[in-house]
Amino acid sequence: MVFTRRPAAVLTAIVAACAMAISLTACTTDANSQDTADDQTTVTSSAPGVVAMFTPSDGITLNQQTPLNKWAKLTPNLTKALTSAGFKKGDISHTTSDSLDKQSRAIQDYVVNHLSGSNTTDDAGIVISPDNITLLVAPVVEADASTRQYGDYVSQELSTADTAEGSDSTDLSDSSNSSDSSDSSTGSDSTDDSSSDASKTAGDSKNAAQAEAVDRLVSSLKLAKESGMHVVLMGNSIKGYKPDAFARFSDAQAIGKLQAEKIVSKLELSKASKDNPKYIEVLMPYTAVDESGEASDSTFVQEAFRGIWQVLGAYYQKGVVESPSGTLNGNSTEDDWQSVAYDASKEGSTAKVLDARLAKADEHASPTRIDGIIAMNDYIASEVVTELDDLGYTGSAADINPQITISGIVGNITGKKDLSRSDVPDPIKSPEKDDSADSTDSADTQDDSTATDKTDKTKDSQWPLVTGYGAYVSNIPSIVNGKQWMTGIEDRQTLAENIAEACALLNKGQTLTSMSSVRNTEVGGKKKVPTISGPLLAVSASNLKVTLIDPGYISLADAGL
Repeated sequence: MVFTRRPAAVLTAIVAACAMAISLTACTTDANSQDTADDQTTVTSSAPGVVAMFTPSDGITLNQQTPLNKWAKLTPNLTKALTSAGFKKGDISHTTSDSLDKQSRAIQDYVVNHLSGSNTTDDAGIVISPDNITLLVAPVVEADASTRQYGDYVSQELSTADTAEGSDSTDLSDSSNSSDSSDSSTGSDSTDDSSSDASKTAGDSKNAAQAEAVDRLVSSLKLAKESGMHVVLMGNSIKGYKPDAFARFSDAQAIGKLQAEKIVSKLELSKASKDNPKYIEVLMPYTAVDESGEASDSTFVQEAFRGIWQVLGAYYQKGVVESPSGTLNGNSTEDDWQSVAYDASKEGSTAKVLDARLAKADEHASPTRIDGIIAMNDYIASEVVTELDDLGYTGSAADINPQITISGIVGNITGKKDLSRSDVPDPIKSPEKDDSADSTDSADTQDDSTATDKTDKTKDSQWPLVTGYGAYVSNIPSIVNGKQWMTGIEDRQTLAENIAEACALLNKGQTLTSMSSVRNTEVGGKKKVPTISGPLLAVSASNLKVTLIDPGYISLADAGL
C-alpha cells in the first residue's frame, strides 16, 4: 500500500499544479491579450511596441569635408530617444539601404513577414499586433553633388509616375513612356545612332527600375497602414502618399532664410542708411547638368534664394544694402535666382565667381568693400575663406564685435570665461559722403583726409561675415578663429526625442495633437499631415560650446582646441 499510495499522491500533486497553471494562464490572457478574427490570441505587453527604422546608407567619406547632418549620426540619437520613451532595445530595428530598390524590398519583406506571422514576436516572445508597430522610413532620394553638400536631412520629394492615395499601384508602362518622351526631348543630338540608342536604352532601363521601386515602396507602405501599422516618413516625402506623420528636418528655403536673418541681425541692417549702406554678396551654387548630361532640377536653388530674398529683399529695395557686383539691386525679385547662381561642379568655380564679383578698380586699389557673403553651405564657405585671403582681406568676424577676441572665444568654448559684447560703432554717413568737415581749416582738413583715407582702406579690406550650413568638422576651426562667421545644423537630439514620442503615441492608438512640435501641413501633395519640425540651429563661435560640444556632436579636438 505504501508503494501504491505514493504514485497516487504524486499524480494528485501534478494535476493540482496543472490546474493552477491553467488558471494563472487564463488570468494572464484575460489581462494582456485580445482575440483575433481567426480565434488566435495576440498577447501584448505594457511596452510601447516595435519600431523599425529604414534609412539611406551614408556614402564613403575619405575626409572631414562632410556635414554633421548624416543619417549615421541621427540613428544613435533616435535609438536613445526611443529607449527613453519606453521601447525595448530588442524591439528597435534599423536597416540601411544604398538604393531605393533595395530599401523598397527590405520594407516589403518586413511588412509581409510580420503579417504572415513569421516574425511577429518581440525579444520577450510576446506576440506584437500590427497596430503596435511603427515604420520610420527615410526614403532614398537621389541628390546631385550640390544638394548633398547640405547634408542628408534636407527635405526632398520622391517623385512618382502615377502614385495616388486611392490607387493600388503605379502604372509602369505610362512611367516608361513618359521617361522615353522626356529623354527624347531633352537629350542632345548625336550623329552616332548606335551610341544614342544605347544611351536611351540605359536611361529607359534606369527609369523603369526607379518606377518599379517607387511602386513597390508605396504599395508596401499602404499595405502596412491597411493592416494597422503606422508609417512615419523622415526627411523626404513621397508624392501622392499620406503617412501617419512626417518629420521635416530642414528645407532649402529654411536654410537660405536662416543665413539671411543672421546677417540682418549681426550687421544691424535696421540701422543702416542709404548714405552708408552695407555690402552683401549672395552665392547660389548648384549643379547645372546631371551625370547623364541632362539639365538638373533647379528647384532647390530657387527655393533657397526665395528664402534669402524674403529677408533681404526689403533692404535692397530701400537702398541700405547693395551688391558690389551689381548682381542684385532694388529692382530684383525672388525670381532672379539666376543672377547669383553658378555651376559649382566645375573646379575652382567659386573662386572665379568671387574674384569677378569683388574685382578691384585697378591693381593698386584697395580690396572692394564687402560686409557679408552668404555662401549657402560649409563646402562653399571654405572656398570663400581661401579666396578672401588671396584677395587681401584681413581680420576676422571677431573684429565686427571688438570686445570678442579670439582668446576670449577659445576661453568661452573651453568653459573658462563668458563673452562680453558691445555694438560696433558705424556712422550713419560713410566718411566719403560726410560734408561736416568743410568748415575746418585746410591743414586740419588735410590731416583728416589722410586719416580718413587710411580708415577707408582698412574698412575696405576688413574681413566680412561668411555664412554656411552643415557644420562640417573641417570648418569648425575656421568658425573658432572667425574666418567663417556662422554655420547651421538641425537639432538632432530634439528631433529624435519628438519622433520617439510620436512613435509611442501612435503605437498606443493616440493622436499627436498633444505634441507642441507637431502641426498639420501639406506633405507630398496631401493636406493635414501631422508634421514634426523644429527650428534650425545657428552656430557661431559664441555658442559653439552649447550647440555642438556639450551635446556631443563634436569634440574639443574637432574644434582645433
